[in-house]
Amino acid sequence: MKAKDFRRIALGLSGAIEKEHMGHPDFRANGRIFATLHADLTSGMVKLTPDEQTTFMRANPTAFSPEAGAWGRSGCTRVRLDAVDEETLGEAMTLAWKHTGATRKARKN
Repeated sequence: MKAKDFRRIALGLSGAIEKEHMGHPDFRANGRIFATLHADLTSGMVKLTPDEQTTFMRANPTAFSPEAGAWGRSGCTRVRLDAVDEETLGEAMTLAWKHTGATRKARKN
């Protein structure tokens, strides 16, 4: 995965927009950040619950790790883009996006 893939997945979620926070891109829905790209563009962060974070880290220990300090303990999870596949990143990002209160729009038949 590359930074462009991270961005594509984030912006593919309903209501997601890109802004900037502390010198790096972030992705928001309902005014709340659910993911960020780190300034080096080789990793990102998804805001999970601590339990979700543990699940992703156990299943993919080279791809997921807690962010430093209190942020990491609260569920902010670092993602190494060179170690994660698109499906797994999409699952983590969708969970993070859902925590903003966003919901998928119902499909029209």
